[in-house]
Amino acid sequence: MSSVPHANIAQHLPLRAQQQGGVAALKVPRGRTATGDIDYLTLSFAELSAEAGAWQAEFVARGLRRGDRTLVMVRPGLPLIAAVFALFGLGAVPVVIDPGMGLKSFLACVARSRPRALVGIPLARVVSRLFRRAFGSVDVRIPVGGSPVARGPANRNAPFVVEPCTPGELAAILFTSGSTGAPKGVCYTHGMFAAQVEMIRSTYDIQPGERDLPMLPVFALFNPALGMTTVVPEIDPARPAQVDPAKVVQAIRQEQITTSFGSPTLWWKIAVYCRSHDITLPTMRRVLSAGAPVPPGLWAAMRAVLTQGELHSPYGATEALPVSSIRASEVLSKTAAATLAGAGTCVGHVLAGNEVKIIALTDAPIATLAGARELPVGEIGEIIVRGPTVTRDYDALPDATAAAKIHAEKSLAPDTKSPGSEGSSGPPHSLESGALAFGRFDGGEAAVWHRMGDCGYLDAKNRLWFCGRKAERIETSRGPLFTEQVEPVFREHVLVERCALVGLGPPGQQRPVLVVERRKIKAHLSVADETLADELAELAAAHPQARRVQTVFFHPSLPVDVRHNAKIHRLSLARWAATAKGFEIDPSTLAPKD
Repeated sequence: MSSVPHANIAQHLPLRAQQQGGVAALKVPRGRTATGDIDYLTLSFAELSAEAGAWQAEFVARGLRRGDRTLVMVRPGLPLIAAVFALFGLGAVPVVIDPGMGLKSFLACVARSRPRALVGIPLARVVSRLFRRAFGSVDVRIPVGGSPVARGPANRNAPFVVEPCTPGELAAILFTSGSTGAPKGVCYTHGMFAAQVEMIRSTYDIQPGERDLPMLPVFALFNPALGMTTVVPEIDPARPAQVDPAKVVQAIRQEQITTSFGSPTLWWKIAVYCRSHDITLPTMRRVLSAGAPVPPGLWAAMRAVLTQGELHSPYGATEALPVSSIRASEVLSKTAAATLAGAGTCVGHVLAGNEVKIIALTDAPIATLAGARELPVGEIGEIIVRGPTVTRDYDALPDATAAAKIHAEKSLAPDTKSPGSEGSSGPPHSLESGALAFGRFDGGEAAVWHRMGDCGYLDAKNRLWFCGRKAERIETSRGPLFTEQVEPVFREHVLVERCALVGLGPPGQQRPVLVVERRKIKAHLSVADETLADELAELAAAHPQARRVQTVFFHPSLPVDVRHNAKIHRLSLARWAATAKGFEIDPSTLAPKD
Protein backbone atom coordinates (compact mmCIF):
# COMPACT_ATOMS: atom_id res chain seq x y z
CA MET A 1 0.00 0.00 0.00
CA SER A 2 2.75 2.43 -0.95
CA SER A 3 0.51 4.60 -3.10
CA VAL A 4 -3.20 5.21 -3.55
CA PRO A 5 -4.60 6.39 -6.91
CA HIS A 6 -6.80 9.14 -5.47
CA ALA A 7 -6.42 12.30 -3.42
CA ASN A 8 -8.55 11.72 -0.29
CA ILE A 9 -6.49 13.29 2.48
CA ALA A 10 -7.72 10.58 4.88
CA GLN A 11 -5.59 7.99 3.06
CA HIS A 12 -2.63 9.04 5.20
CA LEU A 13 -4.08 7.60 8.40
CA PRO A 14 -4.26 3.89 7.34
CA LEU A 15 -0.92 4.28 5.58
CA ARG A 16 0.65 5.50 8.81
CA ALA A 17 -1.09 2.72 10.71
CA GLN A 18 0.64 0.27 8.38
CA GLN A 19 4.04 1.96 8.42
CA GLN A 20 4.17 3.29 12.01
CA GLY A 21 1.47 1.20 13.66
CA GLY A 22 3.05 1.06 17.12
CA VAL A 23 4.21 4.68 17.18
CA ALA A 24 2.21 7.12 19.29
CA ALA A 25 -0.11 9.17 17.07
CA LEU A 26 -1.96 11.12 19.75
CA LYS A 27 -1.36 11.99 23.39
CA VAL A 28 -4.12 13.81 25.29
CA PRO A 29 -3.53 15.15 28.84
CA ARG A 30 -5.88 13.82 31.50
CA GLY A 31 -4.28 14.89 34.76
CA ARG A 32 -1.06 14.39 36.71
CA THR A 33 0.76 11.31 37.97
CA ALA A 34 1.85 10.89 41.57
CA THR A 35 5.27 12.30 40.65
CA GLY A 36 3.79 15.41 38.99
CA ASP A 37 4.29 14.33 35.38
CA ILE A 38 1.51 14.95 32.87
CA ASP A 39 -0.62 11.82 32.50
CA TYR A 40 -1.62 11.20 28.88
CA LEU A 41 -4.15 9.04 27.11
CA THR A 42 -1.99 7.62 24.29
CA LEU A 43 -3.15 6.11 21.01
CA SER A 44 -0.82 4.60 18.42
CA PHE A 45 -1.37 5.21 14.72
CA ALA A 46 -2.98 1.77 14.48
CA GLU A 47 -5.28 2.56 17.41
CA LEU A 48 -6.18 5.99 16.03
CA SER A 49 -7.05 4.45 12.67
CA ALA A 50 -9.27 1.90 14.44
CA GLU A 51 -10.83 4.67 16.51
CA ALA A 52 -11.66 6.68 13.38
CA GLY A 53 -13.11 3.52 11.84
CA ALA A 54 -15.42 3.13 14.83
CA TRP A 55 -16.56 6.72 14.47
CA GLN A 56 -17.25 6.09 10.78
CA ALA A 57 -19.41 3.08 11.62
CA GLU A 58 -21.43 5.24 14.02
CA PHE A 59 -21.79 8.01 11.44
CA VAL A 60 -23.02 5.61 8.76
CA ALA A 61 -25.43 3.94 11.19
CA ARG A 62 -26.97 7.33 11.93
CA GLY A 63 -27.50 8.10 8.26
CA LEU A 64 -24.46 10.19 7.33
CA ARG A 65 -23.73 10.05 3.60
CA ARG A 66 -20.94 10.96 1.25
CA GLY A 67 -20.96 14.68 0.48
CA ASP A 68 -22.90 15.59 3.61
CA ARG A 69 -21.77 18.86 5.13
CA THR A 70 -21.18 18.09 8.79
CA LEU A 71 -20.76 20.77 11.45
CA VAL A 72 -18.05 19.62 13.87
CA MET A 73 -18.50 21.01 17.39
CA VAL A 74 -16.26 18.86 19.59
CA ARG A 75 -13.37 19.36 21.98
CA PRO A 76 -9.78 19.57 20.69
CA GLY A 77 -7.94 16.30 21.13
CA LEU A 78 -9.18 12.83 20.29
CA PRO A 79 -12.75 13.83 19.33
CA LEU A 80 -11.61 16.47 16.84
CA ILE A 81 -8.99 14.34 15.07
CA ALA A 82 -11.08 11.14 15.03
CA ALA A 83 -14.25 12.90 13.85
CA VAL A 84 -12.61 14.91 11.09
CA PHE A 85 -10.62 11.97 9.69
CA ALA A 86 -13.72 9.76 9.86
CA LEU A 87 -15.60 12.35 7.81
CA PHE A 88 -12.76 12.80 5.33
CA GLY A 89 -12.60 9.05 4.82
CA LEU A 90 -16.33 8.80 4.08
CA GLY A 91 -16.15 11.66 1.61
CA ALA A 92 -18.31 13.81 3.90
CA VAL A 93 -17.39 17.49 4.34
CA PRO A 94 -16.47 18.71 7.84
CA VAL A 95 -17.49 22.31 8.54
CA VAL A 96 -15.22 23.85 11.19
CA ILE A 97 -16.26 27.19 12.71
CA ASP A 98 -14.36 28.94 15.50
CA PRO A 99 -16.90 29.38 18.34
CA GLY A 100 -14.78 32.19 19.77
CA MET A 101 -15.95 34.56 17.01
CA GLY A 102 -19.10 35.36 19.01
CA LEU A 103 -22.59 33.87 18.94
CA LYS A 104 -24.06 36.19 16.29
CA SER A 105 -21.26 35.56 13.79
CA PHE A 106 -21.20 31.87 14.63
CA LEU A 107 -24.92 31.44 13.95
CA ALA A 108 -24.61 33.37 10.68
CA CYS A 109 -21.82 31.01 9.57
CA VAL A 110 -23.89 27.94 10.46
CA ALA A 111 -26.91 29.22 8.55
CA ARG A 112 -24.86 30.05 5.46
CA SER A 113 -22.96 26.74 5.36
CA ARG A 114 -26.21 24.73 5.63
CA PRO A 115 -24.85 21.55 7.25
CA ARG A 116 -27.00 18.43 7.02
CA ALA A 117 -25.41 16.86 10.10
CA LEU A 118 -24.03 17.97 13.44
CA VAL A 119 -21.36 16.07 15.37
CA GLY A 120 -21.33 17.77 18.73
CA ILE A 121 -20.88 17.80 22.47
CA PRO A 122 -24.03 18.16 24.63
CA LEU A 123 -23.79 21.97 24.73
CA ALA A 124 -23.56 22.11 20.93
CA ARG A 125 -26.69 20.02 20.56
CA VAL A 126 -28.55 22.26 23.01
CA VAL A 127 -27.49 25.34 21.04
CA SER A 128 -28.73 23.70 17.83
CA ARG A 129 -32.17 23.27 19.42
CA LEU A 130 -32.32 26.79 20.86
CA PHE A 131 -31.37 28.49 17.59
CA ARG A 132 -33.47 26.44 15.20
CA ARG A 133 -33.42 28.96 12.38
CA ALA A 134 -29.62 28.90 12.04
CA PHE A 135 -29.56 25.10 12.37
CA GLY A 136 -32.61 24.57 10.17
CA SER A 137 -30.70 22.46 7.63
CA VAL A 138 -29.53 19.93 10.26
CA ASP A 139 -31.49 16.68 10.29
CA VAL A 140 -28.82 14.36 11.74
CA ARG A 141 -27.43 14.98 15.22
CA ILE A 142 -24.62 12.71 16.40
CA PRO A 143 -23.72 12.96 20.10
CA VAL A 144 -20.13 13.18 21.31
CA GLY A 145 -18.90 13.31 24.89
CA GLY A 146 -17.65 16.62 26.28
CA SER A 147 -14.19 15.36 27.23
CA PRO A 148 -11.09 15.86 25.05
CA VAL A 149 -10.15 12.22 25.78
CA ALA A 150 -13.62 10.86 24.93
CA ARG A 151 -13.56 7.65 22.89
CA GLY A 152 -15.88 6.86 20.02
CA PRO A 153 -18.42 4.01 19.86
CA ALA A 154 -17.55 0.66 21.40
CA ASN A 155 -17.31 -1.11 18.03
CA ARG A 156 -13.55 -1.38 17.38
CA ASN A 157 -13.84 -3.94 14.56
CA ALA A 158 -15.09 -1.59 11.84
CA PRO A 159 -12.40 -0.96 9.22
CA PHE A 160 -11.37 2.60 8.42
CA VAL A 161 -12.88 3.41 5.03
CA VAL A 162 -11.23 5.75 2.51
CA GLU A 163 -13.56 6.64 -0.36
CA PRO A 164 -11.76 7.62 -3.59
CA CYS A 165 -11.88 11.39 -4.10
CA THR A 166 -10.56 13.53 -6.93
CA PRO A 167 -8.15 16.36 -6.11
CA GLY A 168 -10.77 18.95 -7.03
CA GLU A 169 -13.47 17.47 -4.80
CA LEU A 170 -14.67 19.52 -1.81
CA ALA A 171 -12.98 18.25 1.36
CA ALA A 172 -13.84 20.77 4.09
CA ILE A 173 -15.14 24.24 4.85
CA LEU A 174 -12.93 26.22 7.22
CA PHE A 175 -13.82 29.69 8.40
CA THR A 176 -11.67 32.81 8.51
CA SER A 177 -11.23 34.60 11.84
CA GLY A 178 -13.20 37.66 10.73
CA SER A 179 -10.60 40.06 12.17
CA THR A 180 -11.21 42.64 9.39
CA GLY A 181 -14.76 41.71 8.40
CA ALA A 182 -17.41 39.03 8.69
CA PRO A 183 -16.03 35.46 8.91
CA LYS A 184 -16.20 33.61 5.61
CA GLY A 185 -16.29 29.91 4.81
CA VAL A 186 -13.30 28.82 2.72
CA CYS A 187 -13.76 25.81 0.44
CA TYR A 188 -10.85 23.37 0.66
CA THR A 189 -10.37 20.55 -1.84
CA HIS A 190 -8.58 17.27 -1.21
CA GLY A 191 -5.87 18.34 -3.67
CA MET A 192 -5.24 21.49 -1.69
CA PHE A 193 -4.79 19.56 1.54
CA ALA A 194 -2.37 17.18 -0.19
CA ALA A 195 -0.36 20.11 -1.54
CA GLN A 196 -0.27 21.75 1.90
CA VAL A 197 1.09 18.60 3.48
CA GLU A 198 3.91 18.37 0.94
CA MET A 199 4.70 22.08 1.11
CA ILE A 200 4.90 22.04 4.93
CA ARG A 201 6.96 18.84 4.92
CA SER A 202 9.51 20.09 2.41
CA THR A 203 9.74 23.69 3.69
CA TYR A 204 10.46 22.73 7.29
CA ASP A 205 12.12 19.32 6.74
CA ILE A 206 9.60 17.53 8.96
CA GLN A 207 10.38 13.85 9.48
CA PRO A 208 8.11 10.98 10.52
CA GLY A 209 8.48 10.24 14.23
CA GLU A 210 8.70 13.88 15.32
CA ARG A 211 6.51 15.20 18.14
CA ASP A 212 4.29 18.24 17.71
CA LEU A 213 2.61 20.44 20.32
CA PRO A 214 0.07 22.39 18.19
CA MET A 215 -1.31 25.42 20.02
CA LEU A 216 -3.92 25.95 17.31
CA PRO A 217 -6.10 22.80 17.29
CA VAL A 218 -6.73 22.72 13.53
CA PHE A 219 -2.98 22.34 12.87
CA ALA A 220 -3.10 18.92 14.57
CA LEU A 221 -5.02 17.65 11.53
CA PHE A 222 -1.84 17.75 9.42
CA ASN A 223 0.12 15.49 11.75
CA PRO A 224 -1.20 12.04 10.73
CA ALA A 225 -0.21 12.86 7.13
CA LEU A 226 3.24 13.98 8.30
CA GLY A 227 3.78 10.96 10.56
CA MET A 228 4.14 13.14 13.66
CA THR A 229 2.89 12.44 17.15
CA THR A 230 0.33 15.02 18.26
CA VAL A 231 0.71 16.02 21.91
CA VAL A 232 -2.36 18.07 22.84
CA PRO A 233 -1.37 21.12 24.91
CA GLU A 234 -3.08 22.12 28.14
CA ILE A 235 -4.58 25.27 26.68
CA ASP A 236 -8.10 26.59 26.27
CA PRO A 237 -8.36 27.45 22.55
CA ALA A 238 -11.16 29.90 23.36
CA ARG A 239 -8.82 31.81 25.71
CA PRO A 240 -5.29 31.34 24.39
CA ALA A 241 -3.99 34.46 26.13
CA GLN A 242 -4.63 32.79 29.48
CA VAL A 243 -2.27 29.90 28.76
CA ASP A 244 -0.01 28.89 31.62
CA PRO A 245 3.48 28.86 30.07
CA ALA A 246 4.71 26.52 32.81
CA LYS A 247 2.35 23.80 31.53
CA VAL A 248 3.50 24.28 27.94
CA VAL A 249 7.15 24.11 28.95
CA GLN A 250 6.54 21.00 31.07
CA ALA A 251 4.92 19.24 28.10
CA ILE A 252 7.79 20.22 25.77
CA ARG A 253 10.42 18.91 28.15
CA GLN A 254 8.57 15.78 29.30
CA GLU A 255 7.51 14.66 25.81
CA GLN A 256 10.67 15.84 24.02
CA ILE A 257 8.65 17.97 21.61
CA THR A 258 10.44 18.77 18.35
CA THR A 259 8.03 21.24 16.74
CA SER A 260 5.17 23.55 17.68
CA PHE A 261 2.88 26.15 16.13
CA GLY A 262 1.60 29.14 18.08
CA SER A 263 0.94 32.85 17.76
CA PRO A 264 3.57 35.47 18.64
CA THR A 265 1.51 36.34 21.73
CA LEU A 266 1.76 32.80 23.10
CA TRP A 267 5.46 32.45 22.34
CA TRP A 268 6.22 35.78 23.99
CA LYS A 269 4.74 34.41 27.22
CA ILE A 270 6.71 31.18 26.88
CA ALA A 271 9.96 33.01 26.07
CA VAL A 272 9.57 35.31 29.08
CA TYR A 273 8.87 32.31 31.34
CA CYS A 274 11.91 30.43 30.04
CA ARG A 275 14.14 33.46 30.49
CA SER A 276 12.96 34.10 34.05
CA HIS A 277 13.50 30.44 35.01
CA ASP A 278 16.75 29.97 33.06
CA ILE A 279 15.19 27.24 30.88
CA THR A 280 16.17 26.16 27.38
CA LEU A 281 14.31 23.78 25.05
CA PRO A 282 17.03 21.72 23.34
CA THR A 283 14.70 19.05 21.87
CA MET A 284 12.90 21.58 19.70
CA ARG A 285 13.99 21.75 16.06
CA ARG A 286 11.57 24.46 15.05
CA VAL A 287 8.82 26.77 16.26
CA LEU A 288 6.35 28.13 13.72
CA SER A 289 4.70 31.40 14.70
CA ALA A 290 2.04 33.21 12.68
CA GLY A 291 -1.30 34.96 12.95
CA ALA A 292 0.36 38.38 13.23
CA PRO A 293 3.82 39.75 12.43
CA VAL A 294 6.52 38.38 14.73
CA PRO A 295 8.15 41.40 16.46
CA PRO A 296 11.95 41.68 16.25
CA GLY A 297 12.29 41.22 20.01
CA LEU A 298 10.66 37.78 19.92
CA TRP A 299 13.09 36.56 17.26
CA ALA A 300 15.97 37.46 19.56
CA ALA A 301 14.31 36.08 22.70
CA MET A 302 13.60 32.69 21.08
CA ARG A 303 17.19 32.32 19.90
CA ALA A 304 18.25 31.93 23.56
CA VAL A 305 15.47 29.38 24.21
CA LEU A 306 15.86 27.20 21.09
CA THR A 307 19.44 26.10 21.52
CA GLN A 308 19.16 23.37 18.86
CA GLY A 309 16.37 24.84 16.75
CA GLU A 310 15.03 27.99 15.17
CA LEU A 311 11.95 30.17 15.06
CA HIS A 312 10.18 30.38 11.68
CA SER A 313 7.26 32.52 10.58
CA PRO A 314 5.10 31.26 7.70
CA TYR A 315 3.02 33.90 5.91
CA GLY A 316 -0.41 33.15 4.53
CA ALA A 317 -4.11 33.12 5.28
CA THR A 318 -6.94 30.63 5.60
CA GLU A 319 -7.44 31.10 1.86
CA ALA A 320 -3.79 30.49 0.95
CA LEU A 321 -1.31 28.84 3.30
CA PRO A 322 1.67 28.81 3.29
CA VAL A 323 2.74 31.53 0.84
CA SER A 324 6.24 32.33 2.09
CA SER A 325 8.39 31.75 5.17
CA ILE A 326 11.30 33.34 6.99
CA ARG A 327 13.60 32.09 9.76
CA ALA A 328 15.25 33.77 12.74
CA SER A 329 18.77 33.74 11.33
CA GLU A 330 17.69 35.78 8.30
CA VAL A 331 15.58 38.20 10.33
CA LEU A 332 18.22 38.94 12.95
CA SER A 333 21.07 39.33 10.47
CA LYS A 334 19.30 41.00 7.55
CA THR A 335 15.80 42.42 8.10
CA ALA A 336 15.08 43.28 11.76
CA ALA A 337 16.83 46.66 11.63
CA ALA A 338 14.85 47.64 8.53
CA THR A 339 11.58 46.69 10.25
CA LEU A 340 12.41 48.94 13.19
CA ALA A 341 13.20 51.73 10.74
CA GLY A 342 9.78 51.55 9.08
CA ALA A 343 10.35 49.20 6.13
CA GLY A 344 7.57 46.79 7.10
CA THR A 345 7.95 43.16 8.16
CA CYS A 346 9.84 40.79 5.87
CA VAL A 347 7.95 37.50 5.47
CA GLY A 348 10.66 35.79 3.45
CA HIS A 349 11.02 34.22 0.03
CA VAL A 350 7.98 32.85 -1.77
CA LEU A 351 7.81 29.07 -1.43
CA ALA A 352 8.34 26.76 -4.39
CA GLY A 353 5.07 26.17 -6.22
CA ASN A 354 3.66 29.62 -5.40
CA GLU A 355 3.77 32.79 -7.48
CA VAL A 356 3.34 36.27 -6.00
CA LYS A 357 2.69 39.62 -7.65
CA ILE A 358 2.15 43.12 -6.27
CA ILE A 359 -0.68 45.07 -7.89
CA ALA A 360 -1.90 48.67 -7.56
CA LEU A 361 -4.26 49.23 -4.64
CA THR A 362 -7.96 49.19 -5.39
CA ASP A 363 -11.02 48.11 -3.43
CA ALA A 364 -12.90 47.21 -6.61
CA PRO A 365 -13.24 43.62 -7.91
CA ILE A 366 -10.75 42.53 -10.59
CA ALA A 367 -12.15 39.87 -12.93
CA THR A 368 -8.94 38.85 -14.72
CA LEU A 369 -5.25 39.59 -14.32
CA ALA A 370 -5.43 41.85 -17.38
CA GLY A 371 -7.47 44.23 -15.24
CA ALA A 372 -4.72 44.63 -12.63
CA ARG A 373 -1.64 46.85 -12.83
CA GLU A 374 1.48 45.09 -11.61
CA LEU A 375 3.86 47.28 -9.60
CA PRO A 376 7.65 47.33 -9.83
CA VAL A 377 10.10 46.13 -7.17
CA GLY A 378 9.95 48.18 -3.99
CA GLU A 379 6.55 49.76 -4.58
CA ILE A 380 3.78 49.02 -2.07
CA GLY A 381 0.55 47.52 -3.38
CA GLU A 382 -1.75 44.58 -2.75
CA ILE A 383 -0.22 41.10 -2.49
CA ILE A 384 -1.77 38.46 -4.75
CA VAL A 385 -0.76 34.80 -4.94
CA ARG A 386 -1.55 31.69 -6.92
CA GLY A 387 -0.46 28.12 -6.34
CA PRO A 388 -1.66 24.65 -5.34
CA THR A 389 -2.86 25.70 -1.87
CA VAL A 390 -4.82 28.75 -3.05
CA THR A 391 -8.59 28.35 -2.67
CA ARG A 392 -10.96 29.08 -5.55
CA ASP A 393 -13.98 30.49 -3.73
CA TYR A 394 -15.86 31.24 -0.55
CA ASP A 395 -18.86 29.15 0.38
CA ALA A 396 -22.19 30.74 -0.65
CA LEU A 397 -20.61 34.21 -0.93
CA PRO A 398 -20.34 35.05 -4.64
CA ASP A 399 -19.71 38.75 -4.03
CA ALA A 400 -16.88 38.01 -1.58
CA THR A 401 -15.42 35.53 -4.07
CA ALA A 402 -15.54 38.11 -6.85
CA ALA A 403 -13.83 40.67 -4.60
CA ALA A 404 -11.02 38.31 -3.55
CA LYS A 405 -10.26 36.24 -6.65
CA ILE A 406 -8.65 37.14 -9.97
CA HIS A 407 -8.89 34.64 -12.81
CA ALA A 408 -6.06 34.00 -15.21
CA GLU A 409 -6.86 34.76 -18.83
CA LYS A 410 -7.31 31.03 -19.53
CA SER A 411 -8.99 29.75 -16.39
CA LEU A 412 -9.25 26.02 -15.92
CA ALA A 413 -12.70 24.61 -15.29
CA PRO A 414 -13.29 23.22 -11.80
CA ASP A 415 -13.28 19.44 -11.47
CA THR A 416 -16.88 18.31 -11.04
CA LYS A 417 -16.44 14.70 -12.17
CA SER A 418 -17.48 12.04 -9.72
CA PRO A 419 -15.03 9.33 -8.67
CA GLY A 420 -14.80 6.65 -11.30
CA SER A 421 -15.75 8.94 -14.21
CA GLU A 422 -13.46 9.04 -17.21
CA GLY A 423 -10.56 11.37 -16.51
CA SER A 424 -11.63 11.96 -12.91
CA SER A 425 -8.70 10.46 -11.07
CA GLY A 426 -5.75 12.67 -10.20
CA PRO A 427 -2.10 11.69 -10.37
CA PRO A 428 -1.01 8.88 -8.03
CA HIS A 429 0.08 10.22 -4.65
CA SER A 430 2.65 8.32 -2.61
CA LEU A 431 2.84 9.21 1.06
CA GLU A 432 6.60 9.70 1.04
CA SER A 433 7.37 10.67 -2.54
CA GLY A 434 5.04 13.63 -2.78
CA ALA A 435 3.95 12.54 -6.25
CA LEU A 436 1.11 15.04 -6.18
CA ALA A 437 3.53 17.74 -7.32
CA PHE A 438 2.89 21.37 -6.49
CA GLY A 439 0.53 22.77 -9.11
CA ARG A 440 -0.46 19.36 -10.57
CA PHE A 441 -4.07 18.80 -9.62
CA ASP A 442 -7.43 18.76 -11.35
CA GLY A 443 -9.33 21.50 -9.53
CA GLY A 444 -8.00 24.42 -11.56
CA GLU A 445 -6.80 26.26 -8.45
CA ALA A 446 -3.56 27.37 -10.13
CA ALA A 447 -5.62 29.44 -12.57
CA VAL A 448 -6.93 31.61 -9.72
CA TRP A 449 -5.06 34.44 -8.01
CA HIS A 450 -6.08 35.20 -4.44
CA ARG A 451 -6.02 38.80 -3.28
CA MET A 452 -4.51 38.49 0.20
CA GLY A 453 -6.08 41.73 1.37
CA ASP A 454 -2.57 42.63 2.56
CA CYS A 455 -0.33 45.48 1.44
CA GLY A 456 3.34 44.88 0.78
CA TYR A 457 6.13 44.79 -1.76
CA LEU A 458 8.87 42.64 -3.24
CA ASP A 459 12.44 43.84 -2.72
CA ALA A 460 15.46 43.58 -5.01
CA LYS A 461 16.33 40.19 -3.48
CA ASN A 462 12.84 38.88 -4.30
CA ARG A 463 11.81 38.84 -0.64
CA LEU A 464 8.21 39.64 0.28
CA TRP A 465 7.52 42.42 2.80
CA PHE A 466 4.22 42.85 4.66
CA CYS A 467 3.11 46.43 5.41
CA GLY A 468 -0.38 45.89 6.82
CA ARG A 469 -3.95 44.92 5.99
CA LYS A 470 -5.47 46.76 3.03
CA ALA A 471 -8.67 47.44 4.99
CA GLU A 472 -6.59 48.99 7.78
CA ARG A 473 -4.51 51.38 5.69
CA ILE A 474 -4.82 55.05 6.58
CA GLU A 475 -5.82 57.18 3.58
CA THR A 476 -4.44 60.63 4.36
CA SER A 477 -4.28 63.74 2.19
CA ARG A 478 -0.59 62.90 1.65
CA GLY A 479 -1.26 59.34 0.51
CA PRO A 480 -1.65 55.99 2.27
CA LEU A 481 0.03 55.11 5.56
CA PHE A 482 0.51 51.46 6.52
CA THR A 483 0.36 49.92 9.99
CA GLU A 484 3.53 47.82 9.81
CA GLN A 485 5.62 50.78 8.74
CA VAL A 486 4.63 52.70 11.87
CA GLU A 487 3.73 50.40 14.76
CA PRO A 488 7.12 48.62 15.11
CA VAL A 489 8.76 51.98 15.85
CA PHE A 490 6.50 52.55 18.85
CA ARG A 491 6.52 48.93 20.03
CA GLU A 492 10.18 49.36 20.92
CA HIS A 493 9.26 51.42 23.98
CA VAL A 494 9.55 49.32 27.12
CA LEU A 495 6.15 50.47 28.39
CA VAL A 496 4.23 49.54 25.21
CA GLU A 497 2.55 46.13 25.30
CA ARG A 498 0.64 46.59 22.04
CA CYS A 499 -0.16 49.52 19.79
CA ALA A 500 -2.33 50.15 16.77
CA LEU A 501 -2.26 52.78 14.03
CA VAL A 502 -5.80 53.83 13.10
CA GLY A 503 -7.34 56.61 11.02
CA LEU A 504 -9.91 59.20 12.07
CA GLY A 505 -12.07 60.94 9.50
CA PRO A 506 -13.15 60.14 5.93
CA PRO A 507 -10.83 58.25 3.55
CA GLY A 508 -8.55 60.64 1.74
CA GLN A 509 -8.58 63.01 4.69
CA GLN A 510 -7.88 60.59 7.53
CA ARG A 511 -5.77 61.66 10.48
CA PRO A 512 -3.32 58.95 11.65
CA VAL A 513 -3.43 58.34 15.40
CA LEU A 514 -1.86 55.73 17.67
CA VAL A 515 -3.72 53.65 20.26
CA VAL A 516 -1.45 52.16 22.94
CA GLU A 517 -1.96 49.40 25.48
CA ARG A 518 0.51 49.93 28.31
CA ARG A 519 2.65 47.10 29.62
CA LYS A 520 1.76 46.06 33.15
CA ILE A 521 4.80 46.70 35.32
CA LYS A 522 5.57 47.71 38.89
CA ALA A 523 3.98 51.05 39.80
CA HIS A 524 7.24 52.78 40.68
CA LEU A 525 8.59 52.09 37.16
CA SER A 526 5.60 53.60 35.42
CA VAL A 527 5.13 57.14 34.10
CA ALA A 528 2.12 59.34 33.49
CA ASP A 529 0.26 58.97 30.19
CA GLU A 530 1.26 62.46 29.10
CA THR A 531 4.93 61.70 29.77
CA LEU A 532 4.74 58.43 27.87
CA ALA A 533 3.11 60.21 24.93
CA ASP A 534 6.04 62.64 24.83
CA GLU A 535 8.53 59.76 24.92
CA LEU A 536 6.74 58.08 22.03
CA ALA A 537 6.99 61.32 20.08
CA GLU A 538 10.76 61.27 20.62
CA LEU A 539 10.90 57.70 19.31
CA ALA A 540 8.98 58.68 16.20
CA ALA A 541 11.13 61.70 15.41
CA ALA A 542 13.73 59.68 13.51
CA HIS A 543 11.24 57.87 11.26
CA PRO A 544 9.45 59.69 8.40
CA GLN A 545 6.31 57.53 8.53
CA ALA A 546 5.96 57.50 12.32
CA ARG A 547 6.50 61.29 12.46
CA ARG A 548 3.06 61.71 10.85
CA VAL A 549 1.31 60.49 14.02
CA GLN A 550 0.23 63.47 16.10
CA THR A 551 -2.22 61.99 18.62
CA VAL A 552 -1.76 59.15 21.10
CA PHE A 553 -4.62 57.37 22.89
CA PHE A 554 -4.26 54.92 25.77
CA HIS A 555 -6.55 51.89 25.88
CA PRO A 556 -6.72 49.40 28.79
CA SER A 557 -6.68 46.29 26.55
CA LEU A 558 -6.63 46.31 22.76
CA PRO A 559 -9.25 44.00 21.23
CA VAL A 560 -7.67 41.01 19.45
CA ASP A 561 -8.84 37.90 17.63
CA VAL A 562 -9.64 34.79 19.62
CA ARG A 563 -7.87 32.37 17.28
CA HIS A 564 -4.34 33.77 17.62
CA ASN A 565 -4.81 36.43 20.32
CA ALA A 566 -2.54 38.56 18.13
CA LYS A 567 -4.52 40.27 15.35
CA ILE A 568 -5.66 43.66 16.62
CA HIS A 569 -9.18 44.77 15.69
CA ARG A 570 -8.06 48.17 14.43
CA LEU A 571 -11.35 49.09 12.79
CA SER A 572 -13.22 48.83 16.10
CA LEU A 573 -10.44 50.81 17.77
CA ALA A 574 -10.92 53.60 15.22
CA ARG A 575 -14.57 53.84 16.27
CA TRP A 576 -13.52 53.96 19.93
CA ALA A 577 -10.86 56.62 19.33
CA ALA A 578 -13.35 58.87 17.52
CA THR A 579 -14.89 59.82 20.90
CA ALA A 580 -11.98 59.14 23.28
CA LYS A 581 -9.56 61.66 24.78
CA GLY A 582 -6.03 61.58 23.39
CA PHE A 583 -2.72 63.36 23.88
CA GLU A 584 -1.51 65.65 21.12
CA ILE A 585 2.13 65.22 20.07
CA ASP A 586 4.18 66.55 17.18
CA PRO A 587 7.21 64.37 16.38
CA SER A 588 7.93 66.47 13.27
CA THR A 589 9.15 69.33 15.49
CA LEU A 590 11.64 67.15 17.35
CA ALA A 591 15.20 66.53 16.30
CA PRO A 592 16.01 62.80 15.88
CA LYS A 593 18.01 61.40 18.79
CA ASP A 594 21.38 59.80 18.18
